[in-house]
Amino acid sequence: MVLTPGRPGARLTSDRADLRERFATIRRVAPLRIAVLVKQIPAFENMELGTDGRLVRDGVELEMNPYCRRAVAQAVALVAEHGGGVTVITLGPPPAEDSLREAIAWGLDRGVEVDGVLVTDAAFAGSDTLATARAIVAALDRVGPFDLVLTGRNSVDADTGQVPPAVAELTGLAFLTGVRHLSIDGDRVVRARCEHDDGWLEAEVRLPVVLSTAERLIEPAKVDPTGRAAVAPQRVRQLNAADLGLGPWGEAASRTVVGTVRVIESARRSSLTPNAPLPEQVRRAVDLLETAGALDPTGNDNDGGGGVVAATGTGPARLVGVLVEPDRDALTRELLGAAAALGGDVHAIAPTPADPARLGGWGADVITRLRGSTVEEDVARGITRWAQRHQPWVVLAPGTVWGREVASRCAAALDAGLVGDAVELDGTGSRLVAWKPAFGGALVAAITVTSPIQLVTVRAGVLPKLRPRPAVARLAEDRIELAGRVRIVARTRDDDLDALADARTVVGVGQGVDRKDHPALDPLLDVLGAQLAATRKVTDQGWLPRARQVGITGRSIAPRLYVAIGLSGKFNHMVGVRAATTVLAINDHPDAPVFDCADMGIVGDWHEVVPLLVDEIAARGAKR
Repeated sequence: MVLTPGRPGARLTSDRADLRERFATIRRVAPLRIAVLVKQIPAFENMELGTDGRLVRDGVELEMNPYCRRAVAQAVALVAEHGGGVTVITLGPPPAEDSLREAIAWGLDRGVEVDGVLVTDAAFAGSDTLATARAIVAALDRVGPFDLVLTGRNSVDADTGQVPPAVAELTGLAFLTGVRHLSIDGDRVVRARCEHDDGWLEAEVRLPVVLSTAERLIEPAKVDPTGRAAVAPQRVRQLNAADLGLGPWGEAASRTVVGTVRVIESARRSSLTPNAPLPEQVRRAVDLLETAGALDPTGNDNDGGGGVVAATGTGPARLVGVLVEPDRDALTRELLGAAAALGGDVHAIAPTPADPARLGGWGADVITRLRGSTVEEDVARGITRWAQRHQPWVVLAPGTVWGREVASRCAAALDAGLVGDAVELDGTGSRLVAWKPAFGGALVAAITVTSPIQLVTVRAGVLPKLRPRPAVARLAEDRIELAGRVRIVARTRDDDLDALADARTVVGVGQGVDRKDHPALDPLLDVLGAQLAATRKVTDQGWLPRARQVGITGRSIAPRLYVAIGLSGKFNHMVGVRAATTVLAINDHPDAPVFDCADMGIVGDWHEVVPLLVDEIAARGAKR
């Protein structure tokens, strides 16, 4: 595979069928050759920004991205079972070699041959997700071929999940994300159960394939500094930009630009009276909640309070596309309303039947039905062909597992910029500005796409649901060209993705609240009208669905009130509620870190505190 020189954003010129054949020739060989893509990031607690709005790396403790640790461990386990070898690849500065050494040491300790490839060059500076994917694919082609490419589900410093599906698109391979259970049979068929936003996907696909790993797939690969230092230097190979071809690389190959950065400051520190009787602490806490407006039942619920959907034909003459994910009505409504607010004609592209009156009322002027498949790879082909034909100004997609893969594949196929997980849109200029959170919600950055077609995925629950207009969308139809490589065995839902996104009040629990005691929180949930959330350790044990996990490897939420019960308050979790208006913490240890992240706190056994809190809130409500 080569790159076409001399043109910005040069496309890979090898025919995809040829590339797939190069990968496929390995199928007849029993041992597996696996590539693992890893990223080095600052340790969670040490994440900070420089004056230029970029993450500070110099002098900061660095570590392997948590999801990547699972990918390394899974690759080693597969080779230990089937034979073969592992190549770990990272794109980054010279210090990123430490993550390669850790992966190599993990494999060698288990009797598996592992080598590392460090792709490093100043030319790669400023790479966005698409430029990163292109460099990674060039490295894979240089040191491959491979049966299997494993990656982490996403990187916790950026949390877009865009690079793995873009790599799959550029290599012409199938892709599954969030793999939680995995097996490979003698016919080289991968059977996977994948953890998605609020449910599961069971699928089969034949090697070669790209897979991204869920956090709970396997024990993470971790090796201490002594073990990493013991790895022989010759096990790590370096590739520079010249080794990968003429490019362009880095900033020159990127299709997005980072603009203004807003740091989300958090100056919470609850004042405690740990020696006061519990009834007094509870009364004081409820006084503060009332003063903060956290118990006001008249607050905006983000349902129809943001105005009315704009009439057809308003705004500049431009076309805005909206990707409609099956069975995501709330998010579809948000996206269509946002698209209508941007002005111009709004086209909803749906792989399943859609109601012209309902989607028309939400903002769609045209509905294009893509017939044939709801598989992400197939839908991406349909969207790509539609975009090539209509040349939309912007395409908005849901910030879900499904939407991220479709949008990432489209961006790679169209050589277009993609902003992931946006929480705010500004379409007043000639270019859309999308505000994207990063580093666990510690900041939001204004991202602009420079390509003619701009793509954005939008986080669920962050945009207002506008009141419908009286309109019926026109209908059009297109047929999807099927790849036929991923066989969907089942898609299931075990929760509601919108539950936490739409909740005005959330009660979060840690391991200090045993699963059998969850019903004891029902009166508090009822009196507050709250949803239940949890720390990672709670969802790890299956006590609550993963859609309820809040934190740096879960979800970020912004309720009016967050009540933390029986959790320590570690950074990994509390960063997910940084945007909450008010935080109340309940813990029986007065020095628990959670009190440093709360506006008010009650020191005591939650079993005793919760009934008192319920009675006090109910009494205040009756008086109101």
